[in-house]
Amino acid sequence: MAETEPETDRKRVDMTTGSIPPKLLNLAWPLVLGNLLQTFYNLADMFWVGRLGDGGISVAAVSLMFPLSWMFVSTAMGLTAATIALVSQHVGADDDRMADRVVAQTVLLAIAVSSVLAAVGLYFRRPLLWVIGARDEVFVEALAYIEVIFLALPLTFLFFAFRSSLQGAGDTKTAMWLVFVSAGVNVVIDPFFILGWGPFPEMGTRGAGIATFISRAVAAVAGIYILLDGGFGVRLRVGDLAPDPAILRQLIDVGYPATIDGWARSFASVAMAGFVARFGAAPTAAYGIGVRLMSVTWAVSGAVGNATATGVGQNLGAKTPDRAAAVTRTATAGTMLLIFAVAAVIVAFPAQAMRVFVADPEVIAEGVVFLRILAPFWALFAGVMVIQGAFRGAGNTREAMVLSFLSRWIFRVPVALVLAFAWTLTVPGIGVTISALEWGIEGIWWAYSFGMVASFAVAVVWFRLGTWREGIVDDTSDTEGVERAERGADGDTEFVDD
Repeated sequence: MAETEPETDRKRVDMTTGSIPPKLLNLAWPLVLGNLLQTFYNLADMFWVGRLGDGGISVAAVSLMFPLSWMFVSTAMGLTAATIALVSQHVGADDDRMADRVVAQTVLLAIAVSSVLAAVGLYFRRPLLWVIGARDEVFVEALAYIEVIFLALPLTFLFFAFRSSLQGAGDTKTAMWLVFVSAGVNVVIDPFFILGWGPFPEMGTRGAGIATFISRAVAAVAGIYILLDGGFGVRLRVGDLAPDPAILRQLIDVGYPATIDGWARSFASVAMAGFVARFGAAPTAAYGIGVRLMSVTWAVSGAVGNATATGVGQNLGAKTPDRAAAVTRTATAGTMLLIFAVAAVIVAFPAQAMRVFVADPEVIAEGVVFLRILAPFWALFAGVMVIQGAFRGAGNTREAMVLSFLSRWIFRVPVALVLAFAWTLTVPGIGVTISALEWGIEGIWWAYSFGMVASFAVAVVWFRLGTWREGIVDDTSDTEGVERAERGADGDTEFVDD
């Protein structure tokens, strides 16, 4: 143990002292690279599925599945948002033992929730696909894909538990390397399962799901091993795996708004995908590719938001809220500048970006319009994601949840209904008639852009109010709980060290 602790300290990034930009960069770049690798992981599925030559049916099927599968992934991210807040604040308060206890309870909660969601998803898979607009051949291919993805949910949740635990402690590099290995496995085996290379039969979208399952299994198993090792920021102790009602309640209390936040985002994505699907296969395929290109910016801004959460959590644990605010300002400005530059390239070469994934001229044409309308506003939404990370690091997951509701369910979905579709509404009693603008598919694209602008304005004002400056970790520890945990640790020390 004496040898492990110095190694653990070397792997951590302490955001409570020193110059903010280099430390923030040191904390953020592994998360950015890890998220980009994860995005590449998703793009690889789309790339190889696009080579099936079925007129875009498989691409449309995987595109429709993106918001649905993201709904379950976002649940994992929501639950583990509480882990980041609690672990980072305990580390900032120099209470590593409590941080370890949080890690163990996170693993328990992740296994329980993911198992329930996987069972529910498999049972209702057909009605879910119907609701989001999958029909005919697209329905068949989407069903083959999503069945395997549901089976992989416990593996996905375990990986998020591992990543958030290390991230809260300030070690972001270890998870990055694990994502690299997992994404590499997925990229290598994708064409074998999807296109039938070598001895494998061509399995299409089901093959994409199988490749994802295998790569996530690699990540989950390696992640649990690393946590048991204990030399990477925090330790998973066998004695801590007994349910601890106090910590579980705190994880749920802090985490459920983040989970609802994720569901709000996911259901909004499902709704928007359903809107797009009503305009045909070509817009649906273009939407799927465009969203994945946009997810590159989400990968960067989400990663910086997570780094910001760690920095804010550590500083609130150390009772330095002004420094936490400075971390957030630095992260937001830097991220917006970077995303603006990326978006400028996409706006300049939209057709070339689409051709990387598909050769169909109609899909490319639809994608060009999508990118030219949305890309100029990506930097604003990147700023929103970083500010949400700051709220989550403070444990103020409710504020982040409300921002997600506003950006999607107030500023996006209703606006899409007004701009895209044909309808009229007469207000009873006063005889006023409201008519939609009927812009078609472009109305949906403009609804996205409007939501980005409006949500950024709200996020900036809310952050400046300073309601997030109080942490969620008490100054005094639960002495009885700590002693109980130490007794549990003594019981499994020999196992862990072995």
